[in-house]
Amino acid sequence: MGWLGFAELVILGLLADGLFRRLGVPGLIGMLLVGVALGSSGLGAIDPRLLALSGDLRQMALIVILLRVGFALNLTTLRQVGGRVLLLAWIPASCEGLMITAVAQPLLALSWLEAALLGSVVAAVSPAVVVPLMLRLIEERRGTAKAIPSMVMAAASLDDIAVIVVNGLLLGLLVQQQSDLPGRLLGLPLGLALGAAAGALLGWGLIRWIERFRPNANRQVLIVLALALLLLRLQERLNGLVPFTGLVAAIALGVVILEWRQDLAHPIAAKLASIWVFAELVLFVLVGAQLNLAVAWRSGLAGLAVLALGLLARSIGTLACLHDSPLSAGERLFVVVAYTPKATVQAAIGAMPLMAMQAAGLPSGAGEVILAVAVLSIVTTAPAGAWLSAWVADRVLKPEPADA
Repeated sequence: MGWLGFAELVILGLLADGLFRRLGVPGLIGMLLVGVALGSSGLGAIDPRLLALSGDLRQMALIVILLRVGFALNLTTLRQVGGRVLLLAWIPASCEGLMITAVAQPLLALSWLEAALLGSVVAAVSPAVVVPLMLRLIEERRGTAKAIPSMVMAAASLDDIAVIVVNGLLLGLLVQQQSDLPGRLLGLPLGLALGAAAGALLGWGLIRWIERFRPNANRQVLIVLALALLLLRLQERLNGLVPFTGLVAAIALGVVILEWRQDLAHPIAAKLASIWVFAELVLFVLVGAQLNLAVAWRSGLAGLAVLALGLLARSIGTLACLHDSPLSAGERLFVVVAYTPKATVQAAIGAMPLMAMQAAGLPSGAGEVILAVAVLSIVTTAPAGAWLSAWVADRVLKPEPADA
């Protein structure tokens, strides 16, 4: 019987985060390893009642991720970096997802739908690793003449949106045990459009409400979080009746507030960043706690091969998007490297297939494999990608003159 509760996990997670940061490794790796050590495959010390809440806590963390993307997705910046961002948002992730779908079937003994689910989990880029480096490069004015850091940040945000939406589509197919993929694909554009419209309308209404009643920043954040959760619940209620993507609606909510009232958006974004410190800790510790080490061990070499082939396909897709760009060879290499770390999205949605299979009474072996490979992608690519991106940036991105 586990005895560790919420307070103990927070303390241990913070200690691991600080220790790994001092060692030059992303702190999220320390949080993840704390969960692995204390979870069911380790000491079994975590209270089962806390693990039973992991699904709700993970959904809250996903909401915070989506809102932070929305409140950072500046349409003016998107217009400045041009349409190449849209290519970088779709093509590399699609190449990686399709490659993983193809190779995971023989290497990990998954069905095509399970392999596609794995591809949709792994294909996202981690904003937790990418964004801090891009902000540092902007402050140092490295690559800013060609808007390289802004382009990578914007593309990574859109990449996450695309991957999360596709993951939700595939997860619905798995749980419902239906082969209505053509119908769902045809309904996807309508669902995206309805979600974006609902989020934009809600954002506009929220601006008017804030202007009238003048709540403080804390209350503004609470109402934004509550509305985003309601949008996800609305997606579940409308499932099967009309296509509606609540994930996109949550992002559109933030985009509209940022576009129309930056004086309101920036304080909310700062509060969400503070909330993310807590949400990130809970997310990575609980994901580690759910990992089955025996499955991870069996999937080790095959999982690494799947990840390596997926990253190769992603890199080829990224280079294809940059084929006729004004970037030099070194700058293109930087974009390729910066576009590889995995962490946040994998932790948020990596265990969803396993939980969905368990809730539907389906065999959960494939879900455990998906979670194991998702965790493996975090442990291998987050530290290596963060270090390699910084190393390449310092060598190929030259500082711009202050008066440029």
